[in-house]
Amino acid sequence: MSLPAKNPSASAEGSTPAKAIIGVSLKMYFGYQRSVDYCRDVAAIALTHPAVQSGEIELFVLPTLPVLPEAARILGPSGTAAGAQDIFWEDEGAYTGEVGGKNVAELGGRYAEVGHAERRRIFGEDDAVIGLKTAAAYRNGLTPVLCVGELQQGSAEEAVTRCAAEIDAALNRARSLGPTRRTIVAYEPQWAIGAPEPATPEYISAVITGLDAHLRALPGQENSRVIYGGSAGPGLITKLDTAVAGLFLGRFAHDPQALKTILDETATRLAAAEVTV
Repeated sequence: MSLPAKNPSASAEGSTPAKAIIGVSLKMYFGYQRSVDYCRDVAAIALTHPAVQSGEIELFVLPTLPVLPEAARILGPSGTAAGAQDIFWEDEGAYTGEVGGKNVAELGGRYAEVGHAERRRIFGEDDAVIGLKTAAAYRNGLTPVLCVGELQQGSAEEAVTRCAAEIDAALNRARSLGPTRRTIVAYEPQWAIGAPEPATPEYISAVITGLDAHLRALPGQENSRVIYGGSAGPGLITKLDTAVAGLFLGRFAHDPQALKTILDETATRLAAAEVTV
C-alpha cells in the first residue's frame, strides 16, 4: 500500500490550494522498470525542491496502471502524488478488462485522467462517457484531470466556447449523479498534441483565462484550476498569463531534468508574481 504524500494539503479538499499545478503523463512510452526509475528520479527532485515541499506547487505523475502502486509508494514521501491515465465509469462488476476508480484509490492513486483526446479519438469516448468517468473519480475521492480541447485551430473565443461546453457536459453529467469535487481541467488543443511546438503563449493565455473564469464560477468548483497541455515543455510557463495554473506534460518531461527545469521556472514565476502584488 502506498504512503501518503508528504504535503497532502496541496490538493486536499477544504485546504489552501496550491499556487501552481504540474502534472506528467507517461502514456504508454515506458516499460515497468523504466517507469519505476523515472518515479525515483522525480521523487529525488521533488524531495529537495522548496516549492514542492512547501505545497506551492502541486506535482503528480500518471504512469501506466501496473506501475501505480509502486509509483505511489515511491512518490508519496516526496510530496508528489500518482494517479491513473483512465478509469471505468463503474466501480465494480462484470466489465472485463476495465479498472474502476475504487481500485485506483486502493492502489494509492489520487488523480484520474479523463477525456484525453486519444481516448476520444481512438476509443470513441463522447461527452456522456466522460461525464460518467468524471463522476466515478469524484465518488472515489480522486481528483479528475479533465482534458478538453478543440480539434482545429481557430480563434481563442471559439476555443473558449467549445471547451467550456465540454467542461459543462462532463460536470453537469457528474453533478446529476452525486456531489462534485475539485477538478483540474487540462486544456489541450488537439491540433497541438504531438506537434513540434505548443500553441502560442498569447493563444494559450487567452483561452485559459476564459476557461478558468468559467470553471470557477460553476457550483463547487471555486478551487478548481485550468492547466495547459499539448507539446508543453521547458520555457513555456514563463511566457504564460498567471491565469494558467500550470502545465500537463508529456514527452517533454520524460527527462527528469527537464521536469526539474519546469519546476524551477514555475517557482520563479510564483516568486515574481508575489513581488508584483
